[in-house]
Formats: sequence, C-alpha cells, structure tokens
Amino acid sequence: MATKSTAPVGVSSTPSYMGPFIIVTALFFIFGFITNLNMALVPHLRAVFDLHYGAAMLAESAFFLAYFVFSAPTGKLIETIGYKKTMVVSLFIQVFGALLFIPAAKFTNFPLFLAASFLIGAGVTALQTSANPYISILGPERSAPVRLNLAQAANSIGGTIAPLIAARYILTDPLKIMSKSGIADTVRIPYLLIAGGLLVLGLAVAFLHLPHVTATQSFRPATAGDPILSRSIWSYKHTVLGALGIFLYVGVEVGLASIMVNYFSTQGVPSAKVASSLIAFYWFGALIGRLLGAWLVSLIPSGRLLGIFGMAATAMVVVSMVTTGEVAIWSLILCGFFNSIMFPNIFTLGIVGLGPLTSKGSGLIMTAVVGGAVVPFLFGALADKIGIQHALVVPIVCYLFIAYYGLIGSKPTRTVTA
Repeated sequence: MATKSTAPVGVSSTPSYMGPFIIVTALFFIFGFITNLNMALVPHLRAVFDLHYGAAMLAESAFFLAYFVFSAPTGKLIETIGYKKTMVVSLFIQVFGALLFIPAAKFTNFPLFLAASFLIGAGVTALQTSANPYISILGPERSAPVRLNLAQAANSIGGTIAPLIAARYILTDPLKIMSKSGIADTVRIPYLLIAGGLLVLGLAVAFLHLPHVTATQSFRPATAGDPILSRSIWSYKHTVLGALGIFLYVGVEVGLASIMVNYFSTQGVPSAKVASSLIAFYWFGALIGRLLGAWLVSLIPSGRLLGIFGMAATAMVVVSMVTTGEVAIWSLILCGFFNSIMFPNIFTLGIVGLGPLTSKGSGLIMTAVVGGAVVPFLFGALADKIGIQHALVVPIVCYLFIAYYGLIGSKPTRTVTA
C-alpha cells in the first residue's frame, strides 16, 4: 500500500507529526481516566441502590451503549468537519455529561446516573472514533501499531489513576454513602472538577494546530462518485471479525474491572477501598504491557502477538477460576497486562487494506465497543445465578476468540485493490 508523502512547495516531504502525536496522546489519557472512573461507580451504585450485579452493570451498559449509537454518526461527522473539530466537540459533550452527574448525585437518582453515563459515553465515543484513526494515519501505515500502542499507554496511565481517585474520593464508608448528602459529597466534587478540566482542554485543543492529514495517500477519503464508496464494509471479513474482536475485548476488559471490587471481597480483601486500589495494578499492568508492546510489535507480527497474549489471558482466568485467595486475585490482575496490546492490534489489523474505506471500517469497529455494554451485563447476570468465580467462563470465551482472531481471523481475504 502506498505511503508516499505529498507536501506543499517549500515544505519538507517528510513532515514531523511529533507535536500532534503528543497532543492527541494526551486525549487518550483523558478517555482512559473517564472510562475507568465510570467503572468505579459500579460497586458504588450497587451499595447505594442495593442492586444485584446485573443491575449495577447497567451503569457500564449505559456508557458503552453510546458507542453503538454514536460511532457511525461520528464517522460522518469526521468526514464533514475533520478530526480536530470532532475531538473538540467530543470534549464539550463530555463536559455536559460530567455536569449531569451532579444532579444525579444530589437527588440520588439511578436513571439520572445512567443518563449521565450515556452522555459522557457519547463524548468518549466521538473522541475515540476520531483519535484512534488519527493516530493510525499520522505517519506511515507500517508504524501505526507502534503509535497506537504508545498512545494506548497514555490511556493506561489515566486508567491506573482512576481507581486510586475512586478509592480516595468515591468509595467512602458505606454508612456515609447511603445518605443523600454523602453521595453528593463523594460524586459531585470529582465530576465538577472533571467538567472544568474537560472544558479547559476542549478550548485548548480548539486553538491548537492539528494538521489535516493528507500526507498518506492510501488513507485519503475517496472523491464523490468513486466506485469504491459503493462497496459494503461488511464484505471485508477481517474488518468484520475485527469488530467482533473489539466487541469481546472491550466487554471482557470492562467486565473484569467492574466486578473486581466485589470479586476480591469474596477472596478475603477487607474493603472496597483496598479492592479499588488493587485494581490500579490491573491498569498499571496494561500500561507496562503497552509500553512493552510498542517494542514487541516491531519484532513479532501483530497478529501473532495478539494470539499469544489472548492465550495467556485465557490461562490467567482459568487459574483464577480454579484457585482462591491471593492466587485467584493476582492471576486476574495479570489479565490487565495481557489486555494491553489487544485493542490497538485488533484495531490496526481490522483496518488493514481499507484505503479510502478506512473511516467506514473505523466506524464499524468503534461501534463494536458496545461490547462494553453487553458483555459486562451478561457477566453480571451470570454471576447472580452461579457466582462470580464460575461466571469467569465468560472472559475465557472472549479471550479464546481474540486469540483466534490474531492467529487466523485477522488475515485479509480482500482489500480495496482486490
């Protein structure tokens, strides 16, 4: 696939995208933090509203349902206003979502919590749908997995910090959070600060220079009337299977993180605060894995690496399922490390060879992030019936498919030129 640069007269034919890369990578930190802080609300809401596991997981379902609703429209929005403006719009949407948590907390209203989660999820959806392909096309296609792994490392830093913030400011004493004033104090201030930070960041990005990427010919949108545009993205098997891989990956990552606080309590962890602090190691493992993955993917084909990590994660869940105590806890935490390279590798494998259809492929794959709404709910509902430890069969199935995709299913059978 051609990656020859085209530059204006008087400008180097090999432009540096380091500045834009750093800016967009900072946005990965934001949606990593926001997403994982939302996961921390699951045990909080379960305690406040006395919910079963399945019902508490609705907070995650509302957040990730936004991906299903808004991913495809965001693809159209990118084509209309470009990547940068879409990122700015996404940050402002998140501001409104964060502010909605304040009345939800004040009135101790579960539907309002779900609405706030859905709205902030809509903003994160738009940010992810624009930032992921932007990072991928910000340079040669051959180095896209490296760039995306590095950007996802920033995502992991945000994800590592989020449960620590939750443990300090949200997962407070159960007697306190059962009162209206208590829940207002523990949720209102963090989300008010988040809203302010997102507003400042949105204004900053609006005035920063992010280039309109046209240097990589193979990723340029097709012109009106181009017959390529009439092709169905569903005819690209590796893209469709990649979407399913993202569906299961996001579902298992979110499902494990959301249920860990309660799972760890069944394994002897004394409090929600301690359990939430342990979850930070889950996300820290993902950070280490992504930094390491950026190097490994230069040595090992991304599909093979994905298969290896998928099988290793399966083994960790099996160990947790058949053991107890610290072994069960830390084997599950280790899944964070093996999760690390899954999203960027599935994503880049899924859009290989799409050329002008890259935005369509990205939209389909990001729509599949709705797995974060479906899989955790199924996981929680099964845990209600047979217990959390036995319900770990759900993550096992997810990881096995991801391993299959990396080793077999990611091989393209068709590209835009074939």
